[in-house]
Amino acid sequence: MAAFTDRLGTVEAEGNASRQGSSGVEVVLPSDPATPAPLCPHGPTLLFVKVSQGKEETRRFYACSACRDRKDCNFFQWEDEKLSGARLAAREALNRRCQPPLSRVLCVERYVKFIELPLSQRKFCQKCQQLLLPDDWEKHREHQAVGDISIAQLKRPSQLLYPLENKKTHAQYLFADRSCQFLVDLLSTLGFRRVLCVGTPRLHELIRLKASGDKKPNMKSLLLDIDFRYSQFYMEDSFCHYNMFNHHFFDGKAALGVCRTFLQEDKGEGVIMVTDPPFGGLVEPLAVTFKKLIAMWKEGQSQDNKELPIFWIFPYFFESRICQFFPSFCMLDYQVDYDNHALYKHGKTGRKQSPVRIFTNIPPNKIILPVEEGYRFCPLCQRYVSLENQHCEHCNFCTSKDGRKWNHCFLCKKCVKPSWIHCSICNHCALPDHSCKGSKDGCFICGELDHKRGTCPRISTSKKVNKAVRKQKQRKSNKMKMETTKGQSMNHTSVTRKKKRRERAHQYLCS
Repeated sequence: MAAFTDRLGTVEAEGNASRQGSSGVEVVLPSDPATPAPLCPHGPTLLFVKVSQGKEETRRFYACSACRDRKDCNFFQWEDEKLSGARLAAREALNRRCQPPLSRVLCVERYVKFIELPLSQRKFCQKCQQLLLPDDWEKHREHQAVGDISIAQLKRPSQLLYPLENKKTHAQYLFADRSCQFLVDLLSTLGFRRVLCVGTPRLHELIRLKASGDKKPNMKSLLLDIDFRYSQFYMEDSFCHYNMFNHHFFDGKAALGVCRTFLQEDKGEGVIMVTDPPFGGLVEPLAVTFKKLIAMWKEGQSQDNKELPIFWIFPYFFESRICQFFPSFCMLDYQVDYDNHALYKHGKTGRKQSPVRIFTNIPPNKIILPVEEGYRFCPLCQRYVSLENQHCEHCNFCTSKDGRKWNHCFLCKKCVKPSWIHCSICNHCALPDHSCKGSKDGCFICGELDHKRGTCPRISTSKKVNKAVRKQKQRKSNKMKMETTKGQSMNHTSVTRKKKRRERAHQYLCS
């Protein structure tokens, strides 16, 4: 659905939305789920902390889960900040104003009326991106509208709506027909009867189109998406307005119940989740959300050892982070491409080809990739790979991640990209023009490469030191306030005494 850089650098502690140098912003997963996060127009916010190389910043803040740019959602609140009643009331009023203009129930009622209209009266406002009933025509008289909206067009709303291409918010890139058709055929071949489409509107459309053309529909789908415009085109059991970064259903318990029923139908058998998150989103909150959906599915399961089948569509360079949260996942070589993205196109070569892949917990030997598109079966790895992905006898598997043939480095004891060379200074492979003094991946606190900041053994010590420093500063501040107050009190007493002495002297002189 989206393609842009990582959410690191979303919001600086002072409200600056960029990452500079060796500092950045990390999401903090809540340790106490009973403590609710403050709300913005996109639902519960996420907790972040600013981190810098070699030190720890401890003051944390809440920011929007869906928007990277504060121009799109300017919510910002320190974790320990106490808000007045007036500010809380103003925030609630703003959240209400930012909600969609039409409720979910009203959208369904309008859709039913719209499809009953004759073809000549079915209009769609391109400016407002809204289906128009005859009573709406006068309000949209000066807007550009499309008439004669057919039932076929209503079944493909992603082609009727303008894609949301703000790269820092939605960046709504839609599957190309090639990738969409491959996914539908693959899901059917694997025997799935229900597909939970999380952020995949075009896949949802194609599944429903295929089902409407079959005499005995063998597959149905439910779309969860943050784009509320789809509410106009689907009944309640087909679409839920949803934020995947915080597991928030905008229409409350009713929409949550629709999703739960869909996942638990037939005791949870025959269902798969397919998700295409914005690539700028952090993996951590997405993983938390997906685990909540998995838990919802497991409520209807009698066996605890089974896994909800998942297709997570994401760039290949997120492989290690995805597998950190879902160790059973593997990455397929299939390149997913998009209609309205300039770079993510199938068939391009070198670094111009699409980096988007499918991560799944389904055994890869069960997934057949199309030979006519340049995939082959590796009998040693027992899975389909791209033609350029050659089996390495030293690594004992097909090592390429980006579709090019990788080379084995005997010093690094692994295969690397063809454009990389071994650097004797860094003692690892990198681009020829890399900076040997550049920042290394690893812990932000101690600099070690074998762990990240969150698991640093020094973090507890640094927290104690920082806590002690904060307490000392607080005591010093309180002492200064007391001295100031005492000084002001003494000055007031002195002035009063002088005034009384002057009054007595004046009385004495006048007597």
